[in-house]
Amino acid sequence: MEPLWLFADQLGPHVHATDDMRDREVVLVESTRALGRRRFHRQKLHLVLSGMRHLADELGDRARYLRADTYREALEQVGEPVVVHEPTSFAAADLVERLRKDGLVADVLPTPTFALSRTEFADWAGDRERFRMEDFYRAQRERFAVLMDGSEPVGGRWNLDGENRESPPKGRRTLGVVGPWEPTEDDIDAQVRRDLADVPSIGVDGPRLFAITHAEAQQALRHFVAHRLGSFGPYEDAIMSDDWAMAHSLLSVPLNHGLLHPLDAVHAAEQAHRDGDVPLASAEGFVRQVLGWREYVWQLYWRFGKGYTRRNALRAHTPLPDWWTELDADAVTAACLRDALEGVRDRGWVHHIPRLMVLGNHALQRGYRPAELNEWFRTAFVDGFEWVMPPNVIGMSQHADGGMTATKPYSSGGAYLNRMTDHCGDCAFDPKKRLGEDACPFTAGYWQWVHRHRELLAANNRTARAVASMNRLSDLDAVLEQESAREGF
Repeated sequence: MEPLWLFADQLGPHVHATDDMRDREVVLVESTRALGRRRFHRQKLHLVLSGMRHLADELGDRARYLRADTYREALEQVGEPVVVHEPTSFAAADLVERLRKDGLVADVLPTPTFALSRTEFADWAGDRERFRMEDFYRAQRERFAVLMDGSEPVGGRWNLDGENRESPPKGRRTLGVVGPWEPTEDDIDAQVRRDLADVPSIGVDGPRLFAITHAEAQQALRHFVAHRLGSFGPYEDAIMSDDWAMAHSLLSVPLNHGLLHPLDAVHAAEQAHRDGDVPLASAEGFVRQVLGWREYVWQLYWRFGKGYTRRNALRAHTPLPDWWTELDADAVTAACLRDALEGVRDRGWVHHIPRLMVLGNHALQRGYRPAELNEWFRTAFVDGFEWVMPPNVIGMSQHADGGMTATKPYSSGGAYLNRMTDHCGDCAFDPKKRLGEDACPFTAGYWQWVHRHRELLAANNRTARAVASMNRLSDLDAVLEQESAREGF
């Protein structure tokens, strides 16, 4: 029976311990070239090596752990062709196909780390060119019978997002929930840290914050459902400067490393609601993120094709500044932007609202190159694999696909940030001002962005009001002149 070759995002028992896989030798490859090809976040590299080495230790004699310059060199050492599950990127899929043609790979099997197969999605999508996540999400709920009462959604509504948009609680510096589950580092982590000491990277080294074994993932899921899921929903779109995790699950790392199956996660959340332990809005919000958006992003990555990351519908050509790529948060004055960049520097992670409405919003307003931004998100975030970022960054965040993913660009001024974060009170900039030395760069930048794309926005009924509002600004020319000369943020 051919050995089973696992990539670093295929580490769970639903990949290697099923009835047709459990008797195969497992091959894990640590490729020096792959690790050093780009400057990844230091903690991202740690998680990749820690996950593979922990699995090899867990499997014992069943695992063959190979270190080589390239995957090809490693597989040549195996001595017989291997089988492998479908990789999660175009580049890896192309590599596997070349290795198959050369006789090093015997068979490529469907990926088992997502709920919906690519074939099933193709059947559902048909010949559509544009997709609504809400349609996909409802189909997922029905297909997998999650939060359903027969043919109807539990509670009578599919989407409770309107109940999950609370501002940060006033007068508090933290949400006040039980903290996230934390792993205990071991000798494997210590050796990984030593081995990575001289590998070029960005960000800071730090204690491992995320689950990277199946057992840890199960513990983290149970902890989240028992102690944090109930508070997740109402505040999932809020940001608190002294509470980086708030009530978020921190399960994106074990999910994206294939350690936790998405259906296990959503079934746990569903059961907690049916047991009366968490409100429906919180359970549904989590299910929508995992069974809806995450699965949707995976499918769109393949559907949109290899050239998707080159899309640039808004003609954004500004290179990423050095302070951004080097994670130099100390060079940033705007409190929300500084805090988000600190989170990336210190943890390789911030939750979805800092990603979209702070980092992405700033990049959209300043016209940063979408492909360059997409690559930054992929390498700087600990949960950023190649399939994860294009629909999130090129589509949702930067609208560079011209509306294939989202019906409107996601840009906002300081008013939104003042409502949904607790940053503005301590910031040197005033979210209510668009002109002057203390004018909020998001407020002023928003009007500059609206002016730059006024024709496109006026033609979209979801954004036409912004153009009408801009046309009523008496100081628009001064704002545009100010923003064209602004250097600091």
